[in-house]
Amino acid sequence: MKYLQCLMYLLLLLGVPRLILAAEYFQIQVIDSESKRGIPLVELKTVNQILHVTDSNGIAAINEPGLMHQEVYFHVRSHGYEFPADGFGYQGKKIQVSPGGKAILKMKRVNLAERLYRLTGEGIYRDSLLTDADIPIAQPVLNGKVLGSDSVVNVKFKNRVYWFWGDTNFPGYPLGNFSVPGAVSDLPGQGGLPIQQGVNLNYFLDQNGFAKKTCDMPGPGPTWIDGLVVVRDDQGNERMFAKYVKIKGLLTAYERGLVEFNDQQKVFEKRKVFDFDAPLYPVGHPVKYEMSGHDYILFGLAVPLIRVPANPDALADLKQYETYSYLMPGSEAENWKVDRDESGALRYQWRKNVTPLTSELEEKLIQQKKLSKQEQYFQLRDIETKERIEIQNSSVAWNEFRGKWTMIGLQKFGTSVLGEIWYSEAASPLGPWKWGRKIVTHDKYSFYNPKQHPLFAREKGRLIYFEGTYTALFSGNEVKTPRYDYNQIMYQLDLSDPRLAAELFEK
Repeated sequence: MKYLQCLMYLLLLLGVPRLILAAEYFQIQVIDSESKRGIPLVELKTVNQILHVTDSNGIAAINEPGLMHQEVYFHVRSHGYEFPADGFGYQGKKIQVSPGGKAILKMKRVNLAERLYRLTGEGIYRDSLLTDADIPIAQPVLNGKVLGSDSVVNVKFKNRVYWFWGDTNFPGYPLGNFSVPGAVSDLPGQGGLPIQQGVNLNYFLDQNGFAKKTCDMPGPGPTWIDGLVVVRDDQGNERMFAKYVKIKGLLTAYERGLVEFNDQQKVFEKRKVFDFDAPLYPVGHPVKYEMSGHDYILFGLAVPLIRVPANPDALADLKQYETYSYLMPGSEAENWKVDRDESGALRYQWRKNVTPLTSELEEKLIQQKKLSKQEQYFQLRDIETKERIEIQNSSVAWNEFRGKWTMIGLQKFGTSVLGEIWYSEAASPLGPWKWGRKIVTHDKYSFYNPKQHPLFAREKGRLIYFEGTYTALFSGNEVKTPRYDYNQIMYQLDLSDPRLAAELFEK
């Protein structure tokens, strides 16, 4: 059997049709019972603990010599999906396995959002390749030698989509690229794939064919970026900027500043080192917003409560940054002063040199009896249970279909510590964000730093898309999902779903 497998791989390399390889494998495809689309990240485990995980077509290629030509029971599980249980409570199915055969299993989606595909890492369509199934992307098994990438940011620049990630693994050694790999893709309808099918990423490569460092700032430790934004200068030229941080030890930042992308060299260049003690600076996923006839960029983690004029000079000048707050300027940390009007109501204004509001800060104000729970800015609640939801970070975008600003937010605590994704909407990116509904859940696994993609919204925003980092980090789960762990997964959310009815968010 080993000889035959080696022969098959050799034939594939020599250009022999994949159909010959497919004859050696049994194909199981797991599909969404509603959409009939293949479900990525479904675990199929045999009685003796052999684990197969479906690829982005929902396909698992089975070729276990001792288990062919007989009935094999597969336990079936996947985050946010259900498979019927038998009388003993086992969720799975007995299948007759033979080379070249096929079987289809259906799962009920519990998530409101539908898992579509994995964007990064090795073996995105491995099992489809082995079983001769259709593959939508150009690099289905290894692109830019990337095995895994943390936390994406992206933006439209010069009519293409530019993508950048955090720490990234490669095959040759456990330490890879810690200085921001990047890639470019074409927009759907302009050379790019329809977003529901996938993204053809063209990585910026180094001399070894690995995704190169695009933001290699001096100093020890990794370089990370966020706050990626494109603004126009006085001459009307598009320019791309981001905030960088240098990291040491266990996630400790010791330097931050502004970098600008050089599109000829495909690298970020340092433009400004920020005062590390300044309370306001670019952070999170930016939102462009017009106020009083002026264009601003909004920044923030849980909510975009920081603004700066939308031009290169202002981005580099922290004195021009303001935050929407009731805290008074000059307040010392841990001794904040709350601004109120004559009636005692909180006075919200755009203020400079003030720490942005956070749920942690408001809890301290409540403990100091300077704020009541009813006055808190952070009041997002579960539509069903009415319990408060604390958001770690979010991605906010305007949605034409709803005529509202939509939030895709990561819950700080929940079923999984950093694995629960919520949807909310508001009349303004500043809120108030009152009600939310969980749209993605995980079983003791993280799915953090969600990024909404308004660039890819379809049908005037009825269908929206977002991705996040799927990883065992911070989850307490020591069992990492092969190929998927530490990679980006794309989801689709249908805003016409009655469980997301607009009136539910207007109570």
